[in-house]
Amino acid sequence: MLEHGAAPPAGGGNPRPPVTGGLGTRLMRRKPVERLVAESGRGEGGSLRRSMGVWQLTMISIGATLGTGIFVVLGEAVPKAGPAVILSFVLAGITALFSALSYAELAGTIPVSGSSYSYAYATLGELIAWICGWCLILEYGVSVAAVAVGWGQYLNELLAGTVGFTIPEALSAPPGNGGVFNLPALLVVMLAMVFLLGGAKESARANTIMVTVKIIALLLFCGVALQGVRSGNYADFMPMGMAGVSAAGATLFFSYIGFDAASTAGEEAKNPQRDLPRAIMLSLVLVTLLYCLVAAVAVGALPWHRFAGSEAALAGILKTVTGQNVWAVLLAFGAVVAIASVVLTVLYGQTRILFAMSRDGLVPKVFSRVHPRTGAPRANTVIVSLFCGVLAAAVPLGQLADATSIGTLFAFALVNVAVIVLRRTRPDMPRAFRTPLAPLFPAIGFLLCIYMMGNLGPVTWVVFGVWMAVGLVVYFGYGMRRSRLTTAEK
Repeated sequence: MLEHGAAPPAGGGNPRPPVTGGLGTRLMRRKPVERLVAESGRGEGGSLRRSMGVWQLTMISIGATLGTGIFVVLGEAVPKAGPAVILSFVLAGITALFSALSYAELAGTIPVSGSSYSYAYATLGELIAWICGWCLILEYGVSVAAVAVGWGQYLNELLAGTVGFTIPEALSAPPGNGGVFNLPALLVVMLAMVFLLGGAKESARANTIMVTVKIIALLLFCGVALQGVRSGNYADFMPMGMAGVSAAGATLFFSYIGFDAASTAGEEAKNPQRDLPRAIMLSLVLVTLLYCLVAAVAVGALPWHRFAGSEAALAGILKTVTGQNVWAVLLAFGAVVAIASVVLTVLYGQTRILFAMSRDGLVPKVFSRVHPRTGAPRANTVIVSLFCGVLAAAVPLGQLADATSIGTLFAFALVNVAVIVLRRTRPDMPRAFRTPLAPLFPAIGFLLCIYMMGNLGPVTWVVFGVWMAVGLVVYFGYGMRRSRLTTAEK
């Protein structure tokens, strides 16, 4: 619930100063909330600019969320659950809701760019914060690539319906999926990079336009595809049982990762304590309703077993229902815009998380260098964009989506723990939003995240384990020694 007149979290309680001691003490040292807030916006050579209100913040979260599950991953989830994929969306949405409540509380209490990384730093200690930040790099960076991979399929749908030409498979699919190099995936990441280099305000304006277009496209799909809905397509509603619903839900959780994107804009929001919680909750509710509506119409219009292998399922449904290409072309246009919006906003979140980690000294200073004219971390944006673009062009979609899901779930689990810890250690802090029934709801959110992680495949866990191992090597080899808390102790 919102507390009227809540003050910024600069007061209340005594911040913990950096402490010296053994290895265990250094790994568990926390960064005081007051220091996090005091450093807000500051970078190397400049500062981020506060230019976004609740509308822009909500559009960032919707832009980062809406599109991935429906436009790209639906073709992978339906074969796992059948028509009950609707319940899979609900399950993933409920899982996201409990974590969203925790995010809303912490975003209003600690309104900084680092999202769950910064929340963990203030509550759980530096090592856990690093692990969380490393997960966020996996979550945001890899999801940019995963979404960009699907962009090529819809771009080809659009080109085929308008100019009768498609990009050859060798240049529009990643290796392993019949391609050599996914050129469209690289192209959309580079396009997003250009917008981001212009600054947060300009990027938010472009994103708002794209979000509007993709909502209209999905509502158009529902209106047209509704004509082809057959009750018989719902008959075998749960062919794989609850296990199938859970498995699909774990995959579809990938499509909810964007709701926390607003929390990465904490240092560019005009009134972060008030607007961040509102933007997070509003975006999640709107996206969940639209996801369930589109999924219900899609599985009603096309037998569930025909979804297998389709990464552009919605356009195919419209073509089947109407027998005409014009509706599929319109939807393909909406999907091209929608997925570009996801790439833009998730890439934005990735750069802001690295900005916060760099300011703390855990990654190189280049990531917190701010351009004095645009107020954007330019070098950070270019490096991240090039990395994600190459990744998108070289790795198949399915593996990327599941790897993103496990990193997301792990970070969300830590956020739920962080709420409980901060309530106990700093109960006096002003909170613009309070998670209802704490610590019960955060505990449920934590358990649901762990449950969803358990439904992911062994290969995904191997990738996650290797990623974590690499992260620990980087932390002990670089981050721990370069940490600003370490330099403050000397």
